[in-house]
Amino acid sequence: MKELLSVQNLKKTFKISAKQQKIQNTKQRIKVAVDGLSFTAYEGEVFGLLGPNGAGKTTTLRMMSALVKPDEGDVLVDGSSVVKKPDEVRSKIGFLTSELKLEEFFTPNYLFDFFSELHGVDRETATARKQKLFERFGITNFAEVKVGNLSTGMKQKVSLVISIVHNPDIIIFDEPTNGLDVLTAKVVTDFLLELKQQGKTVVVSTHIFSLIEKICDRVGVIIDGKMAVCDTLENITADKPLEEKFFDIYAERVGETYEK
Repeated sequence: MKELLSVQNLKKTFKISAKQQKIQNTKQRIKVAVDGLSFTAYEGEVFGLLGPNGAGKTTTLRMMSALVKPDEGDVLVDGSSVVKKPDEVRSKIGFLTSELKLEEFFTPNYLFDFFSELHGVDRETATARKQKLFERFGITNFAEVKVGNLSTGMKQKVSLVISIVHNPDIIIFDEPTNGLDVLTAKVVTDFLLELKQQGKTVVVSTHIFSLIEKICDRVGVIIDGKMAVCDTLENITADKPLEEKFFDIYAERVGETYEK
């Protein structure tokens, strides 16, 4: 398999304000969000990043997407460095995050056309792609409805479609089904599997075990900014279900146990 994504010894720290120190009950001035993280992802593969809230998953994805510069390390996206050629990286990936806030005044039609032009997609290709994606996700009847008047699920669908206007080979999703109803979550999950079948490289960050089990080929378990385990889903779950295995790994790392 062709290696399309190489995460190499990433590290990222943030300063903690006095207010945050008080909230977190800590005297530390620096938070290490990601600490020496490395992994690879291949063509036609879904790679899952699994970890609790605050483990460093979102920060990792932002560095991979050239939105946040790493303090140390690098990410090669189909050969392009996020450190040396961030604009080139952004043109090769699609990045969907639940934190993406669409301008509520605009319509799905306008936003799709705007981002297509931003990515340099010619009008004919953009029009054909918009029609296909809008029909696929049931957006067509809402194409001229302002985003502010759309349901949460429809907003997520529009966000997803906009993130792939340029038909990238590498798609990065941060908690793609978070907060969605079961029907919308299934639509999104099924589409992730379609992307895999198309030969795309998909990286998914989540804390939902069932999503990992359904769509991922390989899994990286992140705890406190470090990679605790990185292997095929089959190997990780060879002796125990994923949820049980995760809590075993977590207990080994941080010294806490949980009732199963």
